[in-house]
Amino acid sequence: MFAKYVCKIMNSRRDFLKQISGAALVAGAAPSILTWAFPQRQVVEFPGEDGMILRSFRFVDLESPVEYFNTWLTPVPHFFVRNHMHEPSELDANDWRLSLGGEVEKPLTLSLAELSKIETHSVVNTLECAGNGRGLQRPQVPGIQWDKGAVSTARFSGPRLRDVLQRAGVKSTGKHVMFRGLDEVPGKVPPFIRSIPIEKALDADTLVATHMNGSPLTKHHGFPARALVPGWIGAASCKWITEIKVLDAEFVGNFMSPGYRLPNQPAKPGDVVKPEDTHPLTGLNVKSVISGPSDGASLSFKTGKVLVHGAAWAGEADIAKVEISTDGGTSWRSAKLGHEQAHYAWRLWSYDWKAGKSGDYTILSRATDSKGRTQPATAVWNPSGYLYNAIDEVKVHVG
Repeated sequence: MFAKYVCKIMNSRRDFLKQISGAALVAGAAPSILTWAFPQRQVVEFPGEDGMILRSFRFVDLESPVEYFNTWLTPVPHFFVRNHMHEPSELDANDWRLSLGGEVEKPLTLSLAELSKIETHSVVNTLECAGNGRGLQRPQVPGIQWDKGAVSTARFSGPRLRDVLQRAGVKSTGKHVMFRGLDEVPGKVPPFIRSIPIEKALDADTLVATHMNGSPLTKHHGFPARALVPGWIGAASCKWITEIKVLDAEFVGNFMSPGYRLPNQPAKPGDVVKPEDTHPLTGLNVKSVISGPSDGASLSFKTGKVLVHGAAWAGEADIAKVEISTDGGTSWRSAKLGHEQAHYAWRLWSYDWKAGKSGDYTILSRATDSKGRTQPATAVWNPSGYLYNAIDEVKVHVG
């Protein structure tokens, strides 16, 4: 009943929700069904997005199929979408303003035209949702059940955040920089506001991004401007920003605590973790994903070598190597890393494999980074399913 609505491109998301709400009420369904109204791998077409996997329609969460991990820069229509609130219903570049305040000498407001006059800097960054892979965590945890595709890579461009802050003059009391976006907050839901330490804010690669892969940001990805905090979890790179505020301490709010934090000590299912026994999420883990062959594929024994390929990334570290195993992890062989690379970006990799005989195989991939971190056989469990990075695997049949 619900799936038929997905196939239509509505004039607005609200019209769509209005229709779907009516359908739910007629069926006697609870309002909360809106978040999970569609099959978990329902492929949908959204304006500006192509062949994505719908994870939530309430706030629009779209996952990239792993088959899209075949280009160093992800085309914008294939780039995953993560929203915590409703996207702004109306955005006019001429009316948009960015205010700077807090622990600064000269509070100011910038128009998009004024922002565009500040020197532009570009950073190729792999953006990953902290909950990517949550659906693979065992035992399961609540939240959007992402599989492997809440991650993509793009070249982001815009003024350095430090250049913007210097115009206002940061006081010595400034310790954190807060971002507030134009997300439309439903009801009593806490607004999506986050902050980053002043050291990361002043880093030469932290941006107020206005462009993505050479074109202005699209609405789904933060038009007209977003924060870009390279190497860190996607939640740090707030979209549709309209306010930057320098604070004397970390921002106090729902999406800083209890949200986006990890236990200081390993936790087990059922453990009660107090907020004071946690720390905020920052940089990404080392991780690799197999994008081909696909899980469950049947391969012909007569075709000779099979190209195993995928992507690997490590946040603020570099990928040192990717290894492949086809014998359950007994032996590992090095994959070939792609020639395109940048400090915060994933490396594409490939491996030519020829099965010795027909049968069922499990192909494993694991990455090691420049800090010496290697993907674990089992991801460290935590109550929110953050930073899942277990060795990746696909099962195939060679016949």
